[in-house]
Formats: sequence, C-alpha cells, structure tokens
Amino acid sequence: MPSNYFTSIEEREKIFCTELVKYGVEYEKAVIAAKIIASGQGDEHLSPSEIKIVKDACKKWSEQNQRLKRLKAVVNQI
Repeated sequence: MPSNYFTSIEEREKIFCTELVKYGVEYEKAVIAAKIIASGQGDEHLSPSEIKIVKDACKKWSEQNQRLKRLKAVVNQI
C-alpha cells in the first residue's frame, strides 16, 4: 500500500532502529541494520558483513515478534 506522505531516510532509520531494539536486537547492531534497511540498497551493494548484520537483526526481530503474538494469543484465551 503506497504512502501518501514523505518519510525521510533519517526518520525511517529511527523507526527501524526503534522496532529492532524493541524486539531485542542489540542497540549497536540495530543502528547499523536500520541505516542499511532505510537506505534501500540491494544485497549486491552491501558487504557480506552488512548482509549478515541485517539478516541477524531481522531474524531476531521476527522471532521475538512471533513470540509476542503467541503470548498475546495465550493471554486472550485466559
């Protein structure tokens, strides 16, 4: 769904970083991953270490996000 408003790269970095840290990614890794994600660069423009940082951060975020969803479902059943 396209957005009707402009979000600067800096603002996107802040949003991504906040979400990553919120779900347990270490701050230093979250900052690096957020900059890379917000830049929109493809894998072909990234170093192997940058790709690893982003993949690790996103994996951690995804795992913790799924965990939170499962916990909320359990709480809603009580």
